Amino acid sequence: MSTIQLRTPIPGPRSRELMRRRNAAVPQAAYHATPVFVAKAEGAVVEDVDGNRLIDFAGGIGCLNTGHRAPSVIAAIRRQLDRFLHTSFNVLPYESYVALAERLNAITPGRFPKKTLLVNSGAEAVENAIKIARFHTKRPAIISFEDAFHGRTYMAMSVTSKTHPYKAGFEPFPGDVYRIPYAYCYRCSYSLQYPGCEVHCARHLEDTFKRVVAAESVAAVIVEPVLGEGGFVTPPAEFYSILTQICRKHGILVIADEVQSGFARTGAMFACERFGLEPDLITMAKSIGGGLPLAAITGRAEIMDGPASGQLGGTFGGNPAACEAALAVLDVIEKENLNARANHLGEIFRKRADDWQRRWELIGEVRGLGAMQALELVRSRATREPADTETKEIAQFCYEHGLVTITAGSYGNVIRLLMPIVITDGQMAEALDVLEAALAAVAEKKGAAVQWA
Repeated sequence: MSTIQLRTPIPGPRSRELMRRRNAAVPQAAYHATPVFVAKAEGAVVEDVDGNRLIDFAGGIGCLNTGHRAPSVIAAIRRQLDRFLHTSFNVLPYESYVALAERLNAITPGRFPKKTLLVNSGAEAVENAIKIARFHTKRPAIISFEDAFHGRTYMAMSVTSKTHPYKAGFEPFPGDVYRIPYAYCYRCSYSLQYPGCEVHCARHLEDTFKRVVAAESVAAVIVEPVLGEGGFVTPPAEFYSILTQICRKHGILVIADEVQSGFARTGAMFACERFGLEPDLITMAKSIGGGLPLAAITGRAEIMDGPASGQLGGTFGGNPAACEAALAVLDVIEKENLNARANHLGEIFRKRADDWQRRWELIGEVRGLGAMQALELVRSRATREPADTETKEIAQFCYEHGLVTITAGSYGNVIRLLMPIVITDGQMAEALDVLEAALAAVAEKKGAAVQWA
C-alpha cells in the first residue's frame, strides 16, 4: 500500500472553505474532478492548501507532459517576462512565434512543406483547421467520429460526439457535420471482431458517401489518432492507412487532432507516428505550452496559405511567453528522451494492470500507447455493462488517499492516465499502489473478483 502521508482528511478544512466560496462565486458548470484546492506543484506532485501531498495522474488534463514547473520552461518564461509580455503578433511580430512555427513544421508528421498558425486553445485550433479545410477544398461537409471530443466552442461541439455534459441544451449546432463509428473494437458498432472484420469501420466510409453525404461535398475527416475524452481507445494498426487511402481517392483532407495525444504522450512526439499517419492538418495544444495556454495548427503549406491576409488570427494567439515555454518544452522532450520514458511508464502500468485484470472482473479492457493508458471498467465481462458508478467511487478513493485521477469514456467508465511523463519510478509505483487499493476496495465490495484467476 502507498506510503503517502496525509496531514488532514481530503478535502481538508481550507479546501472545504474555498469550495464554499467557489460555489458562491463561480457557475456550477465549471466542473471539478476533485474538491481539492492546490497550493503548489512540482514535477508530478501537488500540495493542497491543507498541506496534503498528492501524486498527479491528471496533469492538468494532459497539459503537463514535462511536469509541473519544469525548470527550463520556467526559466524561459522568466526571461521573456523581462523583455515584453504582449504586443499581438498581428501588430508587432516577434521571433519566438516564428521559431516555434519553424520547429513544428519540422517535427510534425509528413515529408512536405508545412506552415503553422498559433492560437490559444485546442478548440480554437479545431475551429481554424476546419475553416482552413473548407476554404481550401471549397466543400462544406465535415466527417467526425462517434466517441470523439474536439472542444467546447460551437464548431468543436458539432464535431464532438458525447452529449452529456458537453452538448445537451446548447443546440442547434453548425451544420454539415456527419458522424461515423470509430474503431472501438471493445464496443464494435457492427458487432464484429478484429481482425476478422477486416477493419470494416474504416471501409464503412465509402458506404457513408453513398448513403449519408456525397464524397465530393466533404472537405475533411477529423479524427483523434487515439481517442482522448472518448476513453483512450486505440484503433487497429491498419485503420488509418485504409481511412487515408479513401480520403485521398476522393480529395478529402485528413485533420488529426493531437491536442491530448501529442508531445510524447504515446511514446512518440505525435500519435500519428505510431500509425504511419501523415495528416494534411494537425491540431495541437495542452502540453505544447508546459502549463501556459497555447495551441497550433500545422499543415501542408499550400493548404495553410489559402486564406488571405487577415482571415486567420487573434489578439492573443501565440503569446510570447507561451511561445518561449513551448520551445523549452520541445527541448525537454528531446533532451530527456520523454518518448522512451513514456513507453517505459506504459510498460510499468501494463504489467500491474494485466495482473489486476486477472484478479477482478471489474476490469473489462486495458488499452493504450506509451503513457496514454486506460482501464475500461465493467460490471460484467459477459455483458460489458459500463461500471460508471464504480468508476466514480475509484476516483474518489484515489484522491482521498493522495492520487489525483480523472475519468473518461462516453459511458463514464474509464480511468485514464495523464501523469507527467517526468514522474519517477518511485512515484509511479506509489500511485499505482493507491489505484490498486481503490480497485480492490470497489471490486471486492461488488463481489467482482474473477473466480477462475
